[in-house]
Amino acid sequence: MNIAIERFMSYMSVERGVSPNTIAAYRNDLLQLAQFLTGPGPDAMWETVSPDTVAAYVLHLHERGYSDATRARKTASVRSFFAFLTEEEDIAEDPTRNLSSPKTGRALPDTLSVEEVEALLAAPDGPTPDAARDRAMLELMYASGVRVTEMVSLDLGDVVPDQGFVRCFGKGSKERLVPIHPRAADAIVKYLEHGRPELSSKSSGRALFLNRRGARLTRQGFWLILQASASRAGIASRVSPHTLRHSFATHLLHGGAPLRHVQELLGHSSITTTQLYTHLTSEHVRAEYEKSHPRA
Repeated sequence: MNIAIERFMSYMSVERGVSPNTIAAYRNDLLQLAQFLTGPGPDAMWETVSPDTVAAYVLHLHERGYSDATRARKTASVRSFFAFLTEEEDIAEDPTRNLSSPKTGRALPDTLSVEEVEALLAAPDGPTPDAARDRAMLELMYASGVRVTEMVSLDLGDVVPDQGFVRCFGKGSKERLVPIHPRAADAIVKYLEHGRPELSSKSSGRALFLNRRGARLTRQGFWLILQASASRAGIASRVSPHTLRHSFATHLLHGGAPLRHVQELLGHSSITTTQLYTHLTSEHVRAEYEKSHPRA
């Protein structure tokens, strides 16, 4: 059972860029859930957990006298964990899909300014194959808003630079076509011409982005590249792959893109998820109003 928890911890650390303190809290929360499920008996299997079991666990937390904020965090840990197991197809259905939690406010996603993004994209410098690959990946992620898992899963042919789009497979293996900016297309062409051929090996197969051994680049590999690029760009705030995805969505909405279009580009199945960004754009509109209106 704990193997699944550690896989989830790796995902939260590498792909979501969650802080070490939060990782520790999530691990404790999930180990507490595992103890509740198994008790003194043998390990239970995650696929056997039902909505009633989860509801019983939430009641157990309440009976133990945890505050609303603590129960909300523990509930969020459980929901994120089972969403991960569902996406990874470890379980058929998410038992927390209808689970509610105490209302404590919803955190807004971290975003970079346009200037910070420009500095980040310019960070991989030089004529090396690694630099060409890193520029292509950063440009692609900001130009398309793809998830890091979607990006490292890309094969040759999934990106069509001359037509300006990328084909990726999101959650539930749903295929979508996402347009990309000419700068991203140009960076990909340069990588295909001068980077990938030098990185390629017998183990490369059809993988688009390769590591130094010629194998498909992993999420962990991209996370390290992103951290190094952010450091070279002088970005003090914590940057994760999701930060670029959030910045992509927020900058589009700031530029006037309709929420429904951003939903399609991000691959959100529900517009409710995308509506989180309206809080950010509302702040932007208010700031522009205060700056521009003669009586503001």
